[in-house]
Amino acid sequence: MRLIQSGILLASAASLLAVTACSQDKGAKSAAQASKEPAAATVNGTPISQRIVDMMAKEGANSGRPDTPESRKAIIDQLALQMLAAEEAIKKGLDKTPEVAEQIDAMKQSVLAKAYVQDFIKNNPITDDMLKAEYERIKAMAAGTEYKARHILVAKEAEAKDIIARLQRNPKAFEKLAMDRSMDQGSKARGGDLGWFDLSRMVPEFGAAVSKLEKGKFTEEPVKTQFGYHVILLEDARPIEAPPLEEVKPQLGRRLQQQNLMKQLDALRAAAKIEVAAAPASVPSEPASSAPK
Repeated sequence: MRLIQSGILLASAASLLAVTACSQDKGAKSAAQASKEPAAATVNGTPISQRIVDMMAKEGANSGRPDTPESRKAIIDQLALQMLAAEEAIKKGLDKTPEVAEQIDAMKQSVLAKAYVQDFIKNNPITDDMLKAEYERIKAMAAGTEYKARHILVAKEAEAKDIIARLQRNPKAFEKLAMDRSMDQGSKARGGDLGWFDLSRMVPEFGAAVSKLEKGKFTEEPVKTQFGYHVILLEDARPIEAPPLEEVKPQLGRRLQQQNLMKQLDALRAAAKIEVAAAPASVPSEPASSAPK
């Protein structure tokens, strides 16, 4: 079974081969230079770089495709076929056509841009002090209260009032009433349980009602929202606590890395002179002709 589909390989290697084809036209590496780099295979004497095979295997593994001898053979087979096709294209002068030359140039820029990003990340690591500062900033913003509640959602106010009357006679019936009568398919099977949430996740009317409830109490009047009428039971409330730093370090690191990169790219953009050509005017549509009556 082929673990890597040829279409995926074509997409993964397209930019690499385009740049290779371009460089072949300008002059291939000398044999002495090429021999210094390990080759996974050769095609008509031209090496397929082991480094490229390793890179594609790693990218495949990151996407969930196992890195196995079979998958690596599939990578080499596809690269060989693409290299042969690229050589034939160059022989026919296809790399000189405006459309292909533009695509090769765009792919080359894409590879170089990716290399620049990787180099920037490598040379601008996120330090522990930076992580701690970001953690403390987010932790300070996480102040507040989160709530654990149940609700019963119905379509009509009269039905909500009937449920409230039943609860006033038997407060322990909330879960059963939710399972029998709530329209909220996401919570009714759990007796209306919404789990823990902060008020920002709820529509304003619902959040306002929850914030006024005492622990163990339910709303004595239906709460109207865009979804219908709610009867809400507040089970518990607690201060929002940030997770431990060690637990969120990877996510924080990626966020700071992204922020630093965007600052650098914004600085490059600000220092550059970018002129966008005016978009051509759209061709006016012809008025529909009127058929004679």
